[in-house]
Amino acid sequence: MFIPEIKSKVNEDISILLKLDNHSHHYICECGDASELSVKDCQNAHAIFLSHTHIDHFINFDTILRHQIGIERKVIICGPKGIIQQVQSKIKGYHWNLIEKGSLTYEVREIIDKNTILIYELEPPTWEIKTIGKLAKNTLFENKKFQVNFTILDHKIPSIAYLFREFDTVKIDIEKSGFKGGKWVRDLKTAFENQAENTAIEVEEKTYLAKDLFYLLNIKKGNSLGIIMDHAANEANHQKIKNLFFECDKVFIECFYKAEDKELAVANFHSYSTQSGKIMKACKVKEAIPVHFSRKYKEEDIELLLNEFENAFF
Repeated sequence: MFIPEIKSKVNEDISILLKLDNHSHHYICECGDASELSVKDCQNAHAIFLSHTHIDHFINFDTILRHQIGIERKVIICGPKGIIQQVQSKIKGYHWNLIEKGSLTYEVREIIDKNTILIYELEPPTWEIKTIGKLAKNTLFENKKFQVNFTILDHKIPSIAYLFREFDTVKIDIEKSGFKGGKWVRDLKTAFENQAENTAIEVEEKTYLAKDLFYLLNIKKGNSLGIIMDHAANEANHQKIKNLFFECDKVFIECFYKAEDKELAVANFHSYSTQSGKIMKACKVKEAIPVHFSRKYKEEDIELLLNEFENAFF
């Protein structure tokens, strides 16, 4: 299950850390000026997901970079078209004569369109762009636990919304079987996943057909989590959000403005409280969390904004 933690305070630029049960690495979504993002959080990050590079979403990349130098492994950065030059420009603002190759590698995945993801690498001390190629499929990121898909929203520039989807897992009821655990459990799960009903499964010196033991198994549905940052609250964006995030378990969505500031939202290609709430309701999201409020608001303004969102969502 995904364990998200908002690492920015209400009056700070947004940053969200994702953890998973029984998983050693963390994942950073947005590089806002987050005072609660620790050195360990940065060093354990396996990938960084950026919606876009307006200053309030990219300002803290330098601090993350500072803490990752010396971890001696690869970190993946995902973002919209142009992200490779912007990451490189940030890095090249510093001297690196005392940093050796191998202390850190960034693999940058640049989302050009829904079917095109280009891959590059950056390494010290020169940090020159090395072209690696393209992803063979439009899944942006994948490991044994989960995969990440995306949609490109309009914020007057491309803004990437991310869907993290945990894979379904096969569980077994050992107590129900009356047997002790062992290799047979893995063999049975493999047979189930491959729909190999007639596979011979040896349990405690007796052989069974896999299909005769399938009753011990059940599928645990994977968790899903969405990150939807800056976007215009228009029909085209809302349709893309519906297509990707329908029935998502949990979504963090930007609510930059109150409803009375709708004109500002339209002018600045942002969403606002009631529209963010309505689109989450239309998506039948189980839990929707409004985030990323304009810093012009005081505490009582944000409280009103949250009430507006909740009234539209529920």
